[in-house]
Amino acid sequence: MTFFKYLAGMTCALVLSTGAAQAQTVKIALDSAADMENSGPYVWVHTFGQYLQEHGFEVEEFERGALGGEAERLDQVQQGLLEISSSDTKGVAALAPVLTPMTLPFVFPGIEAMDRALASGILDDANAAATVEGVRILGFSTLGGPVGIFNTQRTINSAADMAGLRMRALDEAQIAIYGLWGTTGTIVAWDEVPNALQTGIADGYVNPPLVPILFGHTGFIRYFTDARISIGTRTVIASEDWYQSLSNEQRQIVGEAAAAATAASRAWHATRSAELQMLRDNGIEVTELSEEAWNEFRTLSMPVYSMVPMPEGTMDRWFAAIAE
Repeated sequence: MTFFKYLAGMTCALVLSTGAAQAQTVKIALDSAADMENSGPYVWVHTFGQYLQEHGFEVEEFERGALGGEAERLDQVQQGLLEISSSDTKGVAALAPVLTPMTLPFVFPGIEAMDRALASGILDDANAAATVEGVRILGFSTLGGPVGIFNTQRTINSAADMAGLRMRALDEAQIAIYGLWGTTGTIVAWDEVPNALQTGIADGYVNPPLVPILFGHTGFIRYFTDARISIGTRTVIASEDWYQSLSNEQRQIVGEAAAAATAASRAWHATRSAELQMLRDNGIEVTELSEEAWNEFRTLSMPVYSMVPMPEGTMDRWFAAIAE
């Protein structure tokens, strides 16, 4: 069974209950610009919203930050105050730890492997945990090409070149990864990253290639290493309270909308081969790691799998599903 058919068949989502609820507006909180060409997360949520509108629902998109930061939006979803949010995968994985490998380096050889693993039963188990916390997982968008290393200081050809850099970290787990690479990290909220990079609080970050273009960082980011660390994702979540208010027919519509959105997301992802040239066109030097250097980074990173809390056997389960 393909991931898309799996999504279409699952009763996941959010729109409205019967009768009067049909007129209620479905609020969708965006996490990036409303850009169908360059924003993978927007491709997912906009396609999803359009499908709902075509099937009788009213939808309103709210630009990034309009409904609060990551924590605030997650809290609103849990309370049933916000219907749909494009959210941080790490934050969702805290509610559903079986998703933790999605946030770790060098796990997936490609997007198809990730989707295959999710469809093997992992997404079902993730939702079993997340729905208890008031959140239902609808799907996963991608941010573009594989995650690499951006910095303001120098070309990175090997792990040794990381020495002396201070990298922006999302959390303590990412700081641990930087330590394995022989450098240091400092936790910086995403909205504070431009200031941190310009003042030397941080020298770089790891992200998909398109991120500095989308967020206006090309004026101070100078170097990118295509380290193929992981697949950058955002997790689209819905309020479980809202979902439980839906009729069976409405749940079916939302499941179909999620499948259509995932299909659009993967089609967009397949077009991302031009992103490295886009970086060059914006004045960023691009370095592609040799296989030897890539394997060095991967080997250095592997101890983190046992350092991050997750259910016993989770990594083995993911690797087995990926290999099938």
